[in-house]
Amino acid sequence: MSAPHGNEPITYTAHAHAKVNVHLGVAEPREDGFHELVTVFQSLSLHDTVTLTDLGNAEVDKPRVQYLKVSGPHAAGVPEDDTNLAWAAVDRIMQHLYVTRGGIKIPEVGLEIHKAIPTAGGMAGGSADAAAALRLAERCYGRYYGIDSVGDHILNALGAALGSDVPFTLLGGTALGTGRGEQLTSMMTRGTYHWALIASDRGLSTPSVFSKLDELRDAGRVTAPALDTTEISQALISGDAHRVAAHLHNDLQPAALSLRPDLRKTLEAGMDAGALNGIVSGSGPTCAFLCASKEDAEEVAAQVSIEIPGTKGVVAQGPAAGAEVL
Repeated sequence: MSAPHGNEPITYTAHAHAKVNVHLGVAEPREDGFHELVTVFQSLSLHDTVTLTDLGNAEVDKPRVQYLKVSGPHAAGVPEDDTNLAWAAVDRIMQHLYVTRGGIKIPEVGLEIHKAIPTAGGMAGGSADAAAALRLAERCYGRYYGIDSVGDHILNALGAALGSDVPFTLLGGTALGTGRGEQLTSMMTRGTYHWALIASDRGLSTPSVFSKLDELRDAGRVTAPALDTTEISQALISGDAHRVAAHLHNDLQPAALSLRPDLRKTLEAGMDAGALNGIVSGSGPTCAFLCASKEDAEEVAAQVSIEIPGTKGVVAQGPAAGAEVL
C-alpha cells in the first residue's frame, strides 16, 4: 500500500487523562506476583498532551521512534528513550500491524509529551501517556494500512501488556476494574466531582508500596481487603459528593503512609481546608481530596500547597474522557 500523503511531516495530538481510584481493594498476591484488585477508577480532566509526528520518510522497512521529548511542570525524571511506556506503545502498534497485515514502507515518528500529571504520583500518568500513544500510532499508521482502527479489543490487549492501568486510561469515565485492574466494566454515575490533587516533589515506587502492604498484612497490622464496591457504586449513582466522600477507600493507604509518614500532614491539611474527604491516590504520594465545589477544590489546593512544603496543588473534575485524539 502506498502512503496517503507525501513527504511532509504530519502531527497528531492526543490528551492523556489522569485517574483517581475512588475505591481500591487489594487482595493477596497471585501466583504471577500481581495482586488481585477490585477498584473503581474515575478519569480526570487533568491531562498530559502527547504529540506524534509522522516524519514523512515512508521508505523505512523497519520504522522506529526517532526521538522522544518531554516537557512541562512534571517532566523531571521522565525517560526519553524506549523505557518510556509511550515509546513502547508506538512500538507495539507497529509490531501488531507488521505481524497481522504484513510489512510495508511506513515512516518513522517523533514523540513529544507535555507532562501536567505528577510523575510517580499514583495517578497513572505514564499509563495515560501510553494509552494516548496507542491511539496516535493507530491513527498515524492506520492511514498507511488503509484502516480506521485495529479494534478496541486489540488496543486493550496491547495496553494491558504495557501496564495494568493502560486499559482504563484508554476507556475513561468511571469503571470497575478487576484482575490487575485491566478487566473493566463501565459504571453508571451522576454528577461532576471536584478534586483537589496535592502532588509531592518526592515520588513513591508502586512495587514498594505493594510490598509494604504485604509486610503489614503479614504482621497483622492492617484490616482485611475491602473488595465490596456496593456502597461506593450506589453513592456514585446518587450524584451526591458528600455520600461519595464518605465511601472513599484505598487499601494501599496504610502502606503509603508507612513509607511516607509526612503524607498524614497533607491529608490533615486538606481536611482542615474544607475538603469533604481525602485519600492517598493509588500507590501515592499524590493525595486526592473530594470537594463540594470547584471553588472549594481551588481553596484546598491553594491552602495545602502553602502549608505543606514540597507540594503543589491542582484542581480537576471527573469523570472525564479516556485517551482521545484531538
